[in-house]
Amino acid sequence: MSRAVLVIDVQRDLCEGESETFDAAGVIERINLVTAKARAAGALVVIIQHESKEGLLVHGSRGWELAPQLQVAATDTMLRKTATDSFHHTELEAILKQHGVSELVICGMQSDFCVDSTTRRALALGFPLVLVSDGHTTLDNKHLSATQITQHHNETLSNIESFGVRARLESAREVVFR
Repeated sequence: MSRAVLVIDVQRDLCEGESETFDAAGVIERINLVTAKARAAGALVVIIQHESKEGLLVHGSRGWELAPQLQVAATDTMLRKTATDSFHHTELEAILKQHGVSELVICGMQSDFCVDSTTRRALALGFPLVLVSDGHTTLDNKHLSATQITQHHNETLSNIESFGVRARLESAREVVFR
């Protein structure tokens, strides 16, 4: 089974300043652990960047840039997106098929937006996956803390059965590439 890692939206505007996600530095450290293992095993690493026309993450702005702590290799595949779903109007599915990928490892930002949408779409497309349980994060909202939101998404996404394939939870330390 060929695995690929999707690293979603680890960008400056979500990792510093007033829109900094909860424990961004710790999450990036754990993402770097996962991607280092993937690269050592020759697995595909896809670095995904969201872009907006205004506000946060405007293409080419400082906030759109990848967080400086995120380790990126020349062999990584870079992908730009404009929707919460990383597959929507992008070449992601074609890239995965081209590389013979049959399972995904998903991490990044934000748990309740792009991580959630991409995970659900991957399952709908038939990709079993590992959601890195300590490798995604978000911001507090009016009702829940970022920790509660992340825990909720771990629970919810790992219990979706309707697509036939499942999302399993593994911590960054538990993720293995063969």
